[in-house]
Amino acid sequence: MRIPTATYRIQFYGGFPFEAARKLVPYLADLGISDIYASPIFKARAGSTHGYDVVDPTQFNPEVGTPEQFDALVATLQEHQMGWLQDIVPNHMAYDTENQFLVDILEHGPDSEFFDFFDIEWNHAYESFRGRVLAPLLGNFYGECLEKGEIQLKYDEAGLSIHYYSLRLPVKIESYVHFIVHNLGQLARSLGRRHPDFIKLLGVLYLIKNIPSETKGRERYDQIAFVKGLLWELYHQNSEIQAFFDANLIAFNGEVGNSDSFNGLESLLSEQFYRLSFWKVGAEEINYRRFFTVNELISVKVEELRVFNKTHSLIEQAVKQGKITGLRIDHIDGLYDPTQYLERLREKVGDTYITVEKILELDETLPSHWPIQGTSGYEYLNYLNGVFCQTENEQAMQEVYTRFTGSRLSFEDLVTEKKHLIIEKNLGGDVDNLAQQLKRIAGQTRKGSDFTAYGLKRALTEVLAVFPVYRTYIASQSVSEADCSYIQAAIEKAKGHIPLLLNELHYIECLLLRKDEEHLTEEQKEERLHFVMKFQQMTGPLMAKGLEDTALYIFNRLLSLNEVGGNPGHFGITAERFHTFNRKQGDRWPHGMNTTATHDTKRGEDVRARLNVLSEIPTGWEEQVQRWSALNQAKKTEMNGRALPDRNDEYFLYQTLIGAFPFTEAEFPEFVQRVKDYVVKAVREAKVHTAWLRPDNTYEESYLQFVEGILHHAEFLQAFRPFQQRVAEYGMFNSLAQVLLKNASPGVPDLYQGNELWDLSLVDPDNRRPVDYERRISFLHEIQERSQHDILGLIDEMLAVKEDGRIKLFLTHRVLQARKANLALLQSGDYQPLAVSGKLANYIIAFARSHEGQVALAIVPRFLTSLIQSGELPLGEQVWQDTQIHLPAKMPATWTNGITAQPLQCQQTLPIAEALGHFPVALLLAQ
Repeated sequence: MRIPTATYRIQFYGGFPFEAARKLVPYLADLGISDIYASPIFKARAGSTHGYDVVDPTQFNPEVGTPEQFDALVATLQEHQMGWLQDIVPNHMAYDTENQFLVDILEHGPDSEFFDFFDIEWNHAYESFRGRVLAPLLGNFYGECLEKGEIQLKYDEAGLSIHYYSLRLPVKIESYVHFIVHNLGQLARSLGRRHPDFIKLLGVLYLIKNIPSETKGRERYDQIAFVKGLLWELYHQNSEIQAFFDANLIAFNGEVGNSDSFNGLESLLSEQFYRLSFWKVGAEEINYRRFFTVNELISVKVEELRVFNKTHSLIEQAVKQGKITGLRIDHIDGLYDPTQYLERLREKVGDTYITVEKILELDETLPSHWPIQGTSGYEYLNYLNGVFCQTENEQAMQEVYTRFTGSRLSFEDLVTEKKHLIIEKNLGGDVDNLAQQLKRIAGQTRKGSDFTAYGLKRALTEVLAVFPVYRTYIASQSVSEADCSYIQAAIEKAKGHIPLLLNELHYIECLLLRKDEEHLTEEQKEERLHFVMKFQQMTGPLMAKGLEDTALYIFNRLLSLNEVGGNPGHFGITAERFHTFNRKQGDRWPHGMNTTATHDTKRGEDVRARLNVLSEIPTGWEEQVQRWSALNQAKKTEMNGRALPDRNDEYFLYQTLIGAFPFTEAEFPEFVQRVKDYVVKAVREAKVHTAWLRPDNTYEESYLQFVEGILHHAEFLQAFRPFQQRVAEYGMFNSLAQVLLKNASPGVPDLYQGNELWDLSLVDPDNRRPVDYERRISFLHEIQERSQHDILGLIDEMLAVKEDGRIKLFLTHRVLQARKANLALLQSGDYQPLAVSGKLANYIIAFARSHEGQVALAIVPRFLTSLIQSGELPLGEQVWQDTQIHLPAKMPATWTNGITAQPLQCQQTLPIAEALGHFPVALLLAQ
């Protein structure tokens, strides 16, 4: 198996195709990257900027490049001994006209060869879309869209189709009768009943009416294609038939202002295998599984072997040809049976590196039986980030937050509250479907026969809302100890919230734990297992929407902790806990990914590094934020006795500005617009004053005016910039420490595109802005050249002017070169925390990696605000005094600093002043 040395994430889209990446390969190879980590490259919706809205996984995205261009890129990578880690999307595809698998279902219904391709409940309890799939894609109520003439029937060589702006949906063949017989008598009179073309048209009608229902597969498709071909031939060859069709189109499309004129089109629409509706309907009534709450992403039934093989055919081919050397699985928790999926994938791709996107809670562990190398690294991100948050100041920071905002709500309670909100406003239809299934099961036995639909749904809702992890992994009669504990914890907490429904909760607990099934039929057992597995598919999206996309935009105590996979209710991570995590990772998942930024992270890695500095200075932070608020009070909008934006959103904004404020004046105008775009997204995600479903233009405009006002308020900027610049300076040292730890800890370091320089991005799409690679290439060439003959002079120069990011690129390059030269050590070496003594011991994180006589020491500082003044460097004896590392027995005495290339001698103890004599972090390699 090829284990990457280091990966580099590239976001492919029309603006950055295969050819652009091919030109980048020499730079990435020089940097020390071993594998491109590619965003989805399969055919996506036209204009997609991220690739997760796949319409056809069996072909490459033509906007990104041709198969030949892909091959050329792979060949260039292989010339540089580099691999390709591919992000794949097994859970969902786009609900879009370009999705021909779905379009085929919409046209042919149960007769479609892809009928089992998507997770659709055709036998839904609601009669209005039983046997039809909901299409909640309209921008307004169905009736209004229809009578405004926005829904149109059109005809071309492909046949009849329904159009709504760019959306095009097919018309099933049986409905052609409805269209053709309209005013057919008039055509008979004008053309003549004995006219050959009229007789042909009658023959087509006969064929449509008599396509046998038992005709299946290719024969049925051929018959329909034959009928469509005859119609198109008649339409093109006979002007009167063409005029007849065109007149019918006008008649069906109605006359705006004449409601009855749309009856024909409505009748035709009612016959289809889909039901068009307002997009908001999907929040309350739905009969297909979506990706989270996104109507435009329909989930794939990849648990069906035929579907799995079809959707993975191109991936399998590329792996077997050696073009793709690793896979990252998107949203593993969305799958019906993740374990089965991974086992099938492993069988298909053999000895290939595989990681999964999986969010783990703080003390949660990855299922040990999964045949993978680990996760894509969110748990590492949060442990690494947390170690730079000063845990001792939690109470002080909480008091600052409470005094400014008045908020006293715990994060745990907030998450439960917001999960209830998501169920009510966004996932009501999904939960209703699950509750109906639960009611059917309950009615099968005497123990559940008296449970009402209301009581069961209320109990089910509470269990979902308090569920402590993203999901469990029950797929048989057996239930793991971990899954049992999560279910029992949820039930116990739910009992405290709804004590009048204890019987219903006990019943749900028994179902989830697969208890009391001794006297059931096999069919009943299967139905219960299906309920459990659908329940498991629900907890993940609910956690993601309630926690990641809502609570993390409300609980603003310290925004650096508000990250994907994070829990800001836990204020930082101790050094001991960080070491324990690393040691466990090294033992069980040594080749999982270590990331510090992804396309999904809420903030750039260097934004978080800056914000962590605030945890060191709660008093100074409060003084500043109170001062800024007083200066900016006049910039707020007064509305019904309240000032907009509210204090919590104001607190959020100040942290955002601290974290993302640019280094140069040239970036400032763009920065203002970026912040304005960001705060609108943030407040909509928070769902307190406004939301995507119910935008409050007044609040949003007031917030935008406030942003614009304060960022052009000279007195505020004069007060703000000195403090911000001080925080930014300390933040850069945190960033450098992050770089070293990520590369030296057990796991595969992952670098997000462009992050070799400072990354002050906000949430997507801000973090997908174009990267200036010419600048990075120029910097790297300079670094390579000067490191050969004047490395200390180069370091001094870069430390004097850190703002351009060269210092981060330099460190990244040096540690990646060290990884390449000491690969077995840093991939497989044991992990040992190092004891630190002296009065500044808590300010140092240090550990050793050892393997077959090789040893490396990683040493980084933290909490520097109390050690050095602004403008000073955390170097030498004046700073570190008596602080020293106690080396384990039999450690070498001679070392080389992999960053500075300087030798170092020590016996049993290593003074930090010597290790950090020239550079703020150290990677010492035994000689």
